[in-house]
Amino acid sequence: CVRSNSNRAAISHLHRQIYGRLYPVLLVNTDGSTVRLRYKEPKRILMLPLDSSTLPEAERKARLRRQFPGKPKAKEEETFKGIDLDTYRQFWKK
Repeated sequence: CVRSNSNRAAISHLHRQIYGRLYPVLLVNTDGSTVRLRYKEPKRILMLPLDSSTLPEAERKARLRRQFPGKPKAKEEETFKGIDLDTYRQFWKK
């Protein structure tokens, strides 16, 4: 037996797929312009995806490089061949 009254919503969250009202949302277009509209879910900002086919080739490659960075380069290990150890002898004595 499922109770369908106001006390059910106070005990747990509402189990609904569609919200009963529309919420004000800021829509950001690909060119940077913004439009306020009403959306079915409570969100602050919606961003439209950028169409990469309209971009110049150089900017498209730069965006792809930022999106998928390469593997990190291995750092060279430090060697003690070039260090004069006599300069640090004062720290060895107790």
